[in-house]
Amino acid sequence: MNRGVQPRGENLRRAVRWLAEQGEVSSRTIEEAARRFDLSPADEAFLLRRFRGGRPAGDGISVT
Repeated sequence: MNRGVQPRGENLRRAVRWLAEQGEVSSRTIEEAARRFDLSPADEAFLLRRFRGGRPAGDGISVT
């Protein structure tokens, strides 16, 4: 299967699924997701807002 071309937003959806599987989401895991799924800076900022919600960087959030 050729994964060279993906629908717009597919990498972001995959990153959200991967983050949910991690159990606890921190700034570090969001940065890892951004690298792993080749997200744009805007997508990474969205994940930070969505999962971190303005909390301090050291606070993990459980998404389970």
